[in-house]
Amino acid sequence: MTKTVISSPSKEISIGFGSPFVMIGERINPTGRKILAAEMKEGDYSRVEADAIAQVQAGAQMLDINAGIPLADEPAILAEAIRRVQAVVDVPLCIDSSIIEALEAGLAAYQGRALVNSTTAEEEVLERVLPLVKKYDAAVVGISNDETGISEDPDVRFEIAKRIVEHAADYGIKAADVVIDPLVMPIGAIGQAGNQVFSLVRRLRDELKVNTTCGASNISFGIPNRHGINNAFLPMAMVAGMTSAIVNPLHPGLVASVRAADVLTGNDANCEQWILNYREPPKEGEEEAGGRRSRRRRA
Repeated sequence: MTKTVISSPSKEISIGFGSPFVMIGERINPTGRKILAAEMKEGDYSRVEADAIAQVQAGAQMLDINAGIPLADEPAILAEAIRRVQAVVDVPLCIDSSIIEALEAGLAAYQGRALVNSTTAEEEVLERVLPLVKKYDAAVVGISNDETGISEDPDVRFEIAKRIVEHAADYGIKAADVVIDPLVMPIGAIGQAGNQVFSLVRRLRDELKVNTTCGASNISFGIPNRHGINNAFLPMAMVAGMTSAIVNPLHPGLVASVRAADVLTGNDANCEQWILNYREPPKEGEEEAGGRRSRRRRA
């Protein structure tokens, strides 16, 4: 089965069919976070470090790092953010930028095997990003849109994804190292957006045999109680074959929903991770009393 291997200096993660779903923490992103953006621009990474620690403690197995701040030195900020995050957590990272110079600075600073976020099927973008992915032996997120924009037709998005995989092969990048983002549309605007992405993910798994990811919260954009929609969407996407997603692991119920889906799809062998995370500790006095009873029985 297809495995996309991402690593830090001390930890390796496999995104793949039959493996636990990989939650990629999204919070280190200054877009829409004015305080974070201002701090990063001024060289203050304390909030970045705190967000990294909190997301990993909540259950994220990877973190997405973005430094897209207007009128700032994005390459320098992204590289420093990566160094600071790797100093406080041991999980692998997804390096997120649309600026090629920032991607290269981030990859040069990164210790391990990164996931690059991202390339589209636009010829100019492919020709800039893919050589960089190959140079640093990284994996890459391929987004299913091209020069024509984002199609509402899932068949068109499939063909675009196929083109990205084929183009990556021309650079010596294996299909296993291309993680496709099928583009999740808002359910509030397109009533069949959920069914469309589930069908598309199945095709990507069965026909292209590639791993998939998405910005999970896109599905609920513009409607109330977004957490409820997000927490239902992810297990359904996992059943369809999605193997990772960029999420906020601090949102109530999301991590438990994903872990439960891993149990129910057989990707958490013997419920080990579920039990490890949710088994209630013995009540005060139970262990001691149990030990006394055990000794009396042996006597």
